[in-house]
Amino acid sequence: MNVRRLQLDVDKAVARPDLLDLAEAINGVPGVEAVNITVTEIDIETMGTEVTIEGDNIDVTALFEAIEKVGAALHSIDEVVVGERIIDRIPRAR
Repeated sequence: MNVRRLQLDVDKAVARPDLLDLAEAINGVPGVEAVNITVTEIDIETMGTEVTIEGDNIDVTALFEAIEKVGAALHSIDEVVVGERIIDRIPRAR
C-alpha cells in the first residue's frame, strides 16, 4: 500500500525530545519527503503536536518506531492518504 500522507496526534514531554529532534527522526524514515509539526497544546509536563507527513510509500512501521524511539508517543492517526496521488480533504457542508 502506497502511503502518501499521514496526520498524527503525537504527545511528547515538554523538555525532550525537542521539536527538531522529533522532526529529524521522522524525516529519516524511508519514503518521507516532508514533515510539518505544529504545537496544539502545552501543559506543565507534556506538549501535544499535530504532525503531518507526506511522501511516497512511507514506511509506516518504521515511522511509528522512530517516533517512539526518540521519546514521543503516538496518540492517534487522524488522516491517512494512500494511492497514486494525494487527495485533499474537502469538508462536508452541513
